[in-house]
Amino acid sequence: MAVLSRCTEDPGAPARGHVLLVDEPRLLDASTARRRIAGHLTELDVSYPTAPSTPDVALVCDAPEAAARLSGQGVPVVYLHCRHRATELPAVPAVTRLVQRPDWLSGLPPTGQDPLNAVQLLAPRRLTRNRSRSGCLVLVSAYEADDAERAGFTDTFLRPAAAEAVRRAGHCDVVCDTGFTAVRKALGPVAGVRVHRAADVDFDALHAAAETFLASPTLTAVSLAWARNAPLTLLPPLGPDQRDLADRLRRLVPIEVAEDARRPTVWAPHPGPWAPLGSDDDARREAQRIARRVRQLALIPTVF
Repeated sequence: MAVLSRCTEDPGAPARGHVLLVDEPRLLDASTARRRIAGHLTELDVSYPTAPSTPDVALVCDAPEAAARLSGQGVPVVYLHCRHRATELPAVPAVTRLVQRPDWLSGLPPTGQDPLNAVQLLAPRRLTRNRSRSGCLVLVSAYEADDAERAGFTDTFLRPAAAEAVRRAGHCDVVCDTGFTAVRKALGPVAGVRVHRAADVDFDALHAAAETFLASPTLTAVSLAWARNAPLTLLPPLGPDQRDLADRLRRLVPIEVAEDARRPTVWAPHPGPWAPLGSDDDARREAQRIARRVRQLALIPTVF
């Protein structure tokens, strides 16, 4: 049994817990979850794996090895499975285990461990969109896609799609999680395109400012379009999990998959087909609820 406690240099100062934030930086949905939950942890001292620290609690997003290591060190872990999986979720040691699985994603495989609580989509903290929007945002997730599939997607679809986006919208921001260097090299000759690494850029703000939005089938993409009631065109899926999510989503909403960037429907999608996914305002506060769990663990001495 290990006892975790916290002390402050000034006994009269308000207690501030210390939370370590860990995510899989090559995974778009993990970067999204970590960033959106962290936005509600302003009362705590926050650190990242690059800084030596002894946290009161750790929030770990889709990084099972880190969760196992921290749990083994006696750190209470709040673990979130962030991305959609078409197969059973792996078991992860943690005090609290969560999975981002909105109600409309029904009929999925069992979780493989108990207890594991489902949470709704994590919405952006700022839901409004800029009045003077311009340009195109392309959000690409190639996590766990093999090299050949990723290269084929970049050469045959992404490069001409980025060029078409610039022609139609004036400029284009491409955000990618895995394979950033290869994407930047491939799109380098396309004038008007900026390429960003997902872990380094605020793509919530980029989406709020963009006129058009193309994205890989991910929970991040759905959350942006759903929360802001904004149009979305899906990029061709990469891997079985993205294909499964795209299929499930398209059973509910009339959403376009951009197999050919020259098709007009790619650039003029349905303006907001999100009613079947629900409009519960409580679901828009899911990141705040998770932050509350983290805060409670950080501020209350834990024995386990």
